[in-house]
Amino acid sequence: MKPAIWIIGARPFGGDSVDVCVRARTIDSIAPHGEKTPAASDTVVDGAGMLLLPGFVEGHTHLDKTTWGMPWYRNAVGPRLVDRIENERRWRAESGHDAAEASRALALAFLRQGTTRIRTHVDIDTDAGLRHLEGVAATRAALADVLDMQIVAFPQSGVTTRPGTRELLDTALRSGADVLGALDPAAIDGDPALSLDITFALATKHDKPIDIHLHEPGDLGAFTFDLLLDRVKALGFEGRVVVSHAFCLGQLPDARRHALLERIARLNVALLTTAPASVAVPPFREARAAGVTLFGGNDGIRDTWTPFGSPDMLERAMLIAMRFDLRRDDDLAAAFACVSSEAARGCGFADYGLAAGMRADLVLVDAETVAQAVAMRPARRFVMSNGTIIPADFTR
Repeated sequence: MKPAIWIIGARPFGGDSVDVCVRARTIDSIAPHGEKTPAASDTVVDGAGMLLLPGFVEGHTHLDKTTWGMPWYRNAVGPRLVDRIENERRWRAESGHDAAEASRALALAFLRQGTTRIRTHVDIDTDAGLRHLEGVAATRAALADVLDMQIVAFPQSGVTTRPGTRELLDTALRSGADVLGALDPAAIDGDPALSLDITFALATKHDKPIDIHLHEPGDLGAFTFDLLLDRVKALGFEGRVVVSHAFCLGQLPDARRHALLERIARLNVALLTTAPASVAVPPFREARAAGVTLFGGNDGIRDTWTPFGSPDMLERAMLIAMRFDLRRDDDLAAAFACVSSEAARGCGFADYGLAAGMRADLVLVDAETVAQAVAMRPARRFVMSNGTIIPADFTR
């Protein structure tokens, strides 16, 4: 039997002290501290009474866009969504932005901060073709043994208004993309029924889940949502669709929003929020009360869209807590769930959690409770991903 790695005397979620045995990239056992004895050949890590957490999950980012580790990007873009889309396309063409190099730098930064699972959206359009997908796929392959990455084929410029995009998405799904993305079927594509029909047809053809960016406001967003949910039910996509952003849910009258949330929960459609301060967002407590899976992500990190964002998911949990006025310790633990268990559920990451048989993704921090970890974002004292210890200077 191969030697094991033991984390001795750590406290899962702030509970009683335990010893965790990791063998062959899997949590072999979690036992009360001192109950089991490591073999002489095993590696022993002193948990020192620290808080033990599962590896974090980034549920929505754009690794291909980032300028992380690069010179500062001076942002002078206009205020509209289309301004940002066009500016980014122009900048990428002029700068020769390398999605492989960019995604690798940010993925490593995530990993060193304790994030072991990532869902990243990658632009597919008629200007760049599959170049960005190929770059991020190279990063995924290079880090496959330590980082679980899902790639979403995302039509950032829309589908119906840019002939050839549908065919590129089709090719992307054959070429390694794990999820099919979509964008504002009414506001960007101008024909929500056609746009959604194309999306569900491609997803059905390739047997892939869907993750749609829905920025559309108020009644327009609710109308698109209903069209989407009609197709989820008719085509058997329950549990296989994420709606990212869903700003309309923060803008509807109470009765309309409540009815829509109940339908979202019934069809097991998950919601992703970045908890932005500047726009309406799905109500956290109401969504949870309705039984909706609501999880978190950064969206873009330091790119042509935004100078903000960080590969520290404890910071994103803190921002979620601040946006939704979550102050109690149990509420802060719920904010952490948005970047851990809820994100794993929403994205469909398997074998996740602190239990025997789960993938060995473990993080130790100096904190008494999960709430303190979210509020203070302490340094990561130990990170393990897929059974591999990740040092603070880890690179590949």
